[in-house]
Amino acid sequence: MMSDMARWLIITGVILVGVGLFLLVAPKIPYLGKLPGNFTWQRGRLTVYVPLGTCLLISVILTLILSLWRR
Repeated sequence: MMSDMARWLIITGVILVGVGLFLLVAPKIPYLGKLPGNFTWQRGRLTVYVPLGTCLLISVILTLILSLWRR
């Protein structure tokens, strides 16, 4: 029982480190955030940003990585 909890804590830690590293590197990736399908609406002082293209790209990449990892 404790070994299962320890394994999940380690996996969660590795995932958090991966997300942290991605957030450090993401601003240096040239077209991330400027893809077709990302929408920006501005009206006065209100700006709404909807990154559909970026979310779709990240989803496809993560799906490929996880499907390869499961095999």
